[in-house]
Amino acid sequence: MISRRAFVGSLTGGLLAAPLTAETQQAGKVYRIGTISISPQDRAGHVIKAFEGALRELGYVEGQNVLFEHRFAGGSTEPLARLAAELVRLKVDVILVAPNPSIMAAKRATSTIPIVMTYGTEPVANGFASSLARPGGNVTGLTGDVISETWGIRLQLLRDTHPKMSRVAVIWNPDVGGAATAWQATEDAAKRFGISLRSHETRQPDEFAPAFDSIAKEAVNAILVFSDGVTYARRREIIGFAARRRLPTMYAFREAPDDGGLMSYGVNIAASYRRAATFVDKILKGAKPGDLPIEQPVKLELVINLKTAKTLGLTIPPSLLARADEIIQ
Repeated sequence: MISRRAFVGSLTGGLLAAPLTAETQQAGKVYRIGTISISPQDRAGHVIKAFEGALRELGYVEGQNVLFEHRFAGGSTEPLARLAAELVRLKVDVILVAPNPSIMAAKRATSTIPIVMTYGTEPVANGFASSLARPGGNVTGLTGDVISETWGIRLQLLRDTHPKMSRVAVIWNPDVGGAATAWQATEDAAKRFGISLRSHETRQPDEFAPAFDSIAKEAVNAILVFSDGVTYARRREIIGFAARRRLPTMYAFREAPDDGGLMSYGVNIAASYRRAATFVDKILKGAKPGDLPIEQPVKLELVINLKTAKTLGLTIPPSLLARADEIIQ
């Protein structure tokens, strides 16, 4: 990968630094931390490792003063309630979760165990917190919220790779918090660009095959993938389909171009997991989650897979390459 200069994304809110508590960890205590991921382990393991690595830098050594209870839902939202209940029965000290379906499952399972989000959306509107500045309950952490203009930027970046693009298939889950707003913003941008959208809803893994069949029958020029737990977990299936159909595809998460997708513009999820470790550390040292302000992203990253572009026969404009944070050769 080639590092490029920072491409500053839309500012959605300032990082709200929380003061460190004066209390320290209990001497000799071994903390138990639970995590819940919608994705299978082979597709979420890297973000879990990022979280564990950040905790290690803060002095937490597995087997000495911390134990991990990782739970993976295999790409479906159906097991989430059961996995959350397991962690509650184990009496973990903190539960680390993302995205919204996992957060909701954990919140329904416990009102007392601290919950740290790594990639929540609209936490106030979805009832996870009273406010960003003072959540007030047992949930805190980070959001992946972006302003509505971001969706227009994603569509514009995709069009920059394919100037004659006129019809775009959108793979998304309308049940995810914030999805309706994202869809409306994307529609508004599409109208400005003279682009027609084709909606394909994917709430569960078994809905992807029918969506692919429908897209294959449509005369679309590209695909736009909204971010949610299921599309993230099934990204390799989407990437494979897009490659077979030779369709340029824009994703909201950088793991897609890492896995062979064309490009992404969004929050660095692994970085969010690393940042979440500081929330866990503060909670284990005595801070209350309801007193720790929820942080919003201040930077979005543009990642382009140049090898995939060449395979698709696309020439990425030099101006777009210059804006990229990373280019995968």
